Parts: sequence; structure tokens; C-alpha cells
Amino acid sequence: MKKAVYALLAILLCSFMPSKKGLTNADKELVVTEMTRTSKKLLKTIKGLSSEQLNFKVSPESWSVAECVEHITISESSIFGMVEQAVKIPADAAKREKVKVSDDEVIAIMMNRKNKSQSPSAFQPSGKFGSHKETVKAFVAKRKQNIKYAKKTENNLRNHYGEMRFGIIDAVQLMVFISAHSERHTLQIEEIMNNENFPRK
Repeated sequence: MKKAVYALLAILLCSFMPSKKGLTNADKELVVTEMTRTSKKLLKTIKGLSSEQLNFKVSPESWSVAECVEHITISESSIFGMVEQAVKIPADAAKREKVKVSDDEVIAIMMNRKNKSQSPSAFQPSGKFGSHKETVKAFVAKRKQNIKYAKKTENNLRNHYGEMRFGIIDAVQLMVFISAHSERHTLQIEEIMNNENFPRK
């Protein structure tokens, strides 16, 4: 009889315990879906481009398609570094009140191509991967790692934070920001390819 009572108490206690570690299914789906979608969009956009097309510049000071891809690849690791730094600080649900933007607003801010800014030197293309082929390979590998992290992490990223120019966001939003950043520059690549002087094979 006592065993049955203890078993019932254990069940009741478990029902009031905090949710399991890691992302909720909804947050996991958000990050994985967005990262998968934007990765596919980038790779589809640049598929089959010739060397001449990859290196075409609208103006001497602008980036080429290849340079945009390198910038995306550099940023994929660098921005994720903010997630890694965020989770080193103990989770703090009380700090959520400082997050003033929604997930959709984070995406919208990044996707607004009217908002121009100069990338820090560390994020600028310099040929660090050796070739366009190796750059794409590095992007694919890092994006896979980031998706795997979202699927497997035991950290509740909603209670870890990073600071952007537009305010404090949580680490789920940092992951969404990474994805939107790649799509922002995929749009830039499409603009280059739509230029009237873009080489036609």
C-alpha cells in the first residue's frame, strides 16, 4: 500500500516539475525550419554559377557573389559565437522582460535591405577559405552544426541573451538572426545577378 502511495506522489510531483531541458518543440521547429529553408535558398541561388559570374562586381567597391557567400560563411560561425557566449552565463528567466522584439521582428529587421551598415573588418571577405568551393563547403558544414545544436542542446535558449544594436534578444532569436542574415545576403546576391551587366554564362 505504501509503495502505491509513494508511486502516486512521485507521479504528481513530476507533473509539477519544470519542463525538460532544451528547446521546446515549437522553438526547435522554428530554428531548424528557418535554418534549413534559408540554407537551401542560398545554395539554390548560387548553384552552377561560373567563375566570371561569381566574381562580377556591380561597382569596384561592391561585393561579388563569391564575396557575399564568404561573408555569410564567416558570419555563420561568428554570430553563433554569441550563442556560445550567452549560454556561459546562468539562465535568467527574469531578464526576459528586457527582450522587446518578437521573433518575427528580428527577422524583419535583418531582412530590411534599406538598413545598410558597414560590416566589421573581421566579417569582411578576404579569401580566407581559399576558393569559392571551399567556402560553400565550410558554410554547409557549419550550418549543419548549428542545426544539430538546436536539435540537441539542453540549454533553454529563451533564458540566455545577447545584445544587438537594436536591443537585447534571447538566444533562440540569435539563432533565427543567423538564418535571416544568410537570407539577407542571398537577396543581395539576387540583386547582383539581376544587374543588367551580370555575365550571362
